[in-house]
Amino acid sequence: MSGRLLRLVCTAAMVAGTLLAPVPALAVPDPGPSAAQSPSEPSAEEEPSVAALLTDLQRLYREAEQATETYDTTAGRLKRQRAEVRRLDGQLVHARLSLHDRRGALGRLARQQYQSSSGISPYVQLLLARDPQHALEQGHVIRQLALERAETVTRLVGGEQRTDGLARAARAALDEQLTLAEKQKRDRDAVRKRLREVEELLATLSTEQLSELADLERGEVAGKQREFITSGALSTDRTPSGEGERALRQAVAQLGKPYEWGAEGPASFDCSGLTSQAWEEAGRPIPRTSQEQWARLPHIPLAELRPGDLVVYFPGATHVALYLGSGMVVQAPRPGAKVKVSPIAANPVLGAVRPDPDGKPLLRYTPPKLPADATAGSDEGYSLATEPTQATGTGTGADYAPVSEPR
Repeated sequence: MSGRLLRLVCTAAMVAGTLLAPVPALAVPDPGPSAAQSPSEPSAEEEPSVAALLTDLQRLYREAEQATETYDTTAGRLKRQRAEVRRLDGQLVHARLSLHDRRGALGRLARQQYQSSSGISPYVQLLLARDPQHALEQGHVIRQLALERAETVTRLVGGEQRTDGLARAARAALDEQLTLAEKQKRDRDAVRKRLREVEELLATLSTEQLSELADLERGEVAGKQREFITSGALSTDRTPSGEGERALRQAVAQLGKPYEWGAEGPASFDCSGLTSQAWEEAGRPIPRTSQEQWARLPHIPLAELRPGDLVVYFPGATHVALYLGSGMVVQAPRPGAKVKVSPIAANPVLGAVRPDPDGKPLLRYTPPKLPADATAGSDEGYSLATEPTQATGTGTGADYAPVSEPR
């Protein structure tokens, strides 16, 4: 090996040794207390308490029911608006046919006037007539015809104006219908979103957690009911009116049918669908939604409740039930639940309304017979089901079912 080559090899070895030598570890600063997890913050693995879960579920159900009531209100307005559009369309068709007939009549008058025109003034015709009296009579007839022609023209002009007005009203009504249809779609999406949140929360819970939730809720409702009864807010039972009895029996006949948002029977109901249909069957139609029922029906003190009256819940009047008597109500509680009998204090009471303030109490009244499982199930609508996509049918809880949409 030449000396030059040897020097190159030695130099390369020295460089490689330097590059491959271990590098001293850099000092890493010790994380201070600020970087550590605060002792007061819950761990990510910590599960919420059953009480917190119950609170979350109750909130979600309230939001879902409020969205449902908004949907029902929009659906009612849309139904009325469609009827208005049909009415205006019918009137517009009739007005256009009438206008066509009047234009034809005016055309005939114009042709008659043209064909009978002699170019001689009526005054000259009278002077030249052999029988002036006959000419005068003809002149009277001619004046009458002229008046009829003027009236025909006036009716034609009025018909055109009415037809134009109806056409504008029909277009405006159709625009309003389209606006309401779009709002109904948004309201429907809001309900679906809230119910998906309920489903997602329920899907994370174990059988034990669901059981604890049901126990906690039963204890909570029982405590509220005892407090409500002992407060003296309810007086001794009163008898219903004739219409109230029919409405109540109609509601009791629906026990066991599923809750379905937007539904008003006959196979399923939401809360105000049950109350409105019960009273309609009794012969006294009432507003469709709980908020309209609270706003438009006469309010009564709780101490004057009689069977068939409506008990309205929550500050926003988003839930409603029929008073059964003895501190109990018939209601369609929540999605996943069924029409059932519940304590009046199962939800926060806002007040009560009476659909038939002029109704006379019955002298004799026998309360409707209830099935053995009338009170079975959760008033909040979730269940002890181990498979949250199917109903268990055990009767031990408000069997959870998939969220269904109104037909």
